[in-house]
Amino acid sequence: MTDTAYSVNLQYLRSRLGRICVAITGTTPQEMLERAAEAVRENNFIEFRLDYLAKPLAAMPKLKEFLYSRRDVTAIATCRRKVNGGKFQGTVAAELEVLGKAAGAGFHLLDVELQTAEAMKTADWKKLRSHSAAILISYHDFKATKDLDKVYGRIQPLQSDFIKIVSTARSLADNVTMMRFLESKRDEADVVGICMGDYGIISRVLGVRAGSRFTFASATTGEETAPGQIAARTLIETYRIDQVDAGTRVYGVAGNPVRQSLSPLMMNTAFHRETVNGVFLALQTEKIADLLLLIREVPVHGVAVTMPLKQEIMKHLDRTDALSQKIGACNTIVRTQDGKLIGYNTDVTGVVRPLEQRMDLRKAKILLLGAGGAARAAAFGLKQRGAEVFILNRTPQTAQKLARDAEAKTIRRDQVAKTTFDVIVNATAVGMAGGKQTTILEEKELNARLVFDMVYSPMETPLLKMARSKGLAVITGAEMFVQQGAEQFQLWTGKPAPREDMWRVVTHALRARVEG
Repeated sequence: MTDTAYSVNLQYLRSRLGRICVAITGTTPQEMLERAAEAVRENNFIEFRLDYLAKPLAAMPKLKEFLYSRRDVTAIATCRRKVNGGKFQGTVAAELEVLGKAAGAGFHLLDVELQTAEAMKTADWKKLRSHSAAILISYHDFKATKDLDKVYGRIQPLQSDFIKIVSTARSLADNVTMMRFLESKRDEADVVGICMGDYGIISRVLGVRAGSRFTFASATTGEETAPGQIAARTLIETYRIDQVDAGTRVYGVAGNPVRQSLSPLMMNTAFHRETVNGVFLALQTEKIADLLLLIREVPVHGVAVTMPLKQEIMKHLDRTDALSQKIGACNTIVRTQDGKLIGYNTDVTGVVRPLEQRMDLRKAKILLLGAGGAARAAAFGLKQRGAEVFILNRTPQTAQKLARDAEAKTIRRDQVAKTTFDVIVNATAVGMAGGKQTTILEEKELNARLVFDMVYSPMETPLLKMARSKGLAVITGAEMFVQQGAEQFQLWTGKPAPREDMWRVVTHALRARVEG
């Protein structure tokens, strides 16, 4: 192919690329093609991971037939060797043979890892470039995010059509490093940049805004080809990646762990419903300095703070509301137009509102289980409404301190079964999915009209099941989760929260987890 024809072909290819490339895997050609056929119903830009096949060359006739029958599909051929993080166990020569055959079968881009490219001879390059397929040279670091410019400097002399640099995020700050790199190369080359891992989810959504030519997604949840990869439908429906632009405000839930948090689903649904140009992300971190750097550099306009950061974050804020100051914990940060960070505690609303909708809290007798951050919010909020609060905690000294701070009382475990309460509130993590301990009280100790469990996953905790078996009324943690989230939404946007939509997606997701 002449240089002019190649250039025209490359320009046409660029015009076909979407923001998301869906990675297709399979142990057999048939399985791979079935998954591809399903994926292209919603996204016609796909990557065939040929290294997942035992005999990729044998699959070429069927792959060629698929690509020639689907001219709307743009496809990348990848045959990554095991030494570079893939599954192909052949030599460099064997890899190049597969990629050459893929080009002949109609693939539009050939992914050549940097280590292979540097080992190639002039004849190898000439042979590979004799086809119309574009060359994408990729580099993967499965351990860290290091000198991205140095890697770029190794790839650039090889004159690839696309450059793909994938690192592993070990902190939120690594996403900032990747996005700054992408911004610096935006006008130089077609670069794809991604951070892998739970810490790197930010880059998979915001990287395209920073200058990444596209991002990669799995076909479905469970078919990821890299750590932290997000399903294509989630990128489109939850994160609305096609609408992320320079004006999109960034929000997130910060803490550890947050990978399974339903906050991104709930908040992104609310943004969509109320036409807010915002995106809500999972910000995995245990380090305040890491979070503050991200807030400043991205910038992040609002944060839902979860464990273990609720108390430590307080001293780093410009100011907090009076209730957060009393509680000594903050679960919501609002970034003002001038960059100031203001702290609030919406956990109080999450506890108080569901109860007030069912009873008069004045002089209500409430047993509060736990003395951590969530329990502190509950104790202060309930006392503020005139309730009589009794605190039971595994460590009596912690319970006594909270009781003194909130002007509440403590109670011994042996007194619980002998005492009648209006409400029992569980503010511990006992009963949470994946936790070792499943029960905190025995059935004979549930002497109350109503049991409220702050744990929202699973929706039906062992404590609530026990309460229902005794005929007691219950409040699920999902209700608290939505109520406190609704107040966060209003603090961030100034708009009334679409509570019904938020409740619908949260409960649907929780039921799906049980069924799954």
